[in-house]
Amino acid sequence: MKKARLVLSDGTVFHGQMFGYEVPVAGEVVFCTAMTGYPESLTDPSYAGQMLTFTYPLIGNYGVPSTALAENGLPVFTESGRIHVKAMIVADYSERFSHWNAQESLAAWLKREQVPALTGIDTRRLTKLLREQGVMMGRIELEGAQCTIPSEDYGSVNWVERVSCKEVITYQPESNRRHRVVLIDCGVKANIIRCLIRRGIEVVRVPWDYDFNQLEFDGLFLANGPGDPEKCGVAVEHIRQFLSDERIRPCMGICLGNQLLARAAGSQTYKLKYGHRSHNQPVRQVGTNKCFITSQNHGYAVDDKTLPGDWEPLFVNMNDESNEGIRHKSRPWFSAQFHPEACSGPTDTEFLFDDFVEMLRQSHS
Repeated sequence: MKKARLVLSDGTVFHGQMFGYEVPVAGEVVFCTAMTGYPESLTDPSYAGQMLTFTYPLIGNYGVPSTALAENGLPVFTESGRIHVKAMIVADYSERFSHWNAQESLAAWLKREQVPALTGIDTRRLTKLLREQGVMMGRIELEGAQCTIPSEDYGSVNWVERVSCKEVITYQPESNRRHRVVLIDCGVKANIIRCLIRRGIEVVRVPWDYDFNQLEFDGLFLANGPGDPEKCGVAVEHIRQFLSDERIRPCMGICLGNQLLARAAGSQTYKLKYGHRSHNQPVRQVGTNKCFITSQNHGYAVDDKTLPGDWEPLFVNMNDESNEGIRHKSRPWFSAQFHPEACSGPTDTEFLFDDFVEMLRQSHS
């Protein structure tokens, strides 16, 4: 392995070795505390533009599953068709792997996808630094190499535009078709679509800036995605038009979808200090004592204080009391900041998809 180093924007340097594709890179450095699921995390479009640090010390020991696509075009085992992170940072990469589903090593996959990765990094020290000072930009340099690293301010880029589909794609349900739902693709995870088609939903996946209001559909789904929701003004205007339509149709949002729904309703969003990226975030349903363990991946949040009077918080984070979902007080519109489909991760909140289907049934009857 070639020696390399991670240089943060505050000047802090971490030394390690390169085990992925050997090329310098720059991006926003974030951390994730999940103990498993690195194939899913690496292929999650919400990590676009970021260099992902895993706090779990041993990574790569179960290899990488097949990246093949199913007949409907969705990946069988991953969350999208490619790796989206700018780079991967770990403490200890395991060159030997063993798993019934493994097709290749993590290093081989990263090299094939041309994604750099560092091992031998003190990820505990790095994570503590990010928690104290907040996420920051960083770059990976190969020691002894003379090259120019393209710099990029994470917050200035519309990452949703980069990861969204470019044309309308329709997915047929696995069982008898019950309803037709438009899904705004801001960087959707494949398992969200799987959860919908498994419940008899025909999913019409449209680009993030597509004017879906011209279509005929029974409900709207706002998907997850990367970056600042303020960059998605076109999508917000289309959602706002949907909410003002005289036909009241159900709407559900996840992650960035929660923020877009809030902004369409008239609320504001803000950037978290170091975000929520883990499988163990506790959230409480507002007005109850029900608490759920959730999977999350986001760096922005909804400002509860700016919600209009006809909207209210649905969930709250038990760690920092930030918003974890909203709902309209009288209409079938709601969202969750966390990931109910949770692949990989806890499945405590997958019932929200059933709630959405029930809303579709009631509005259609």
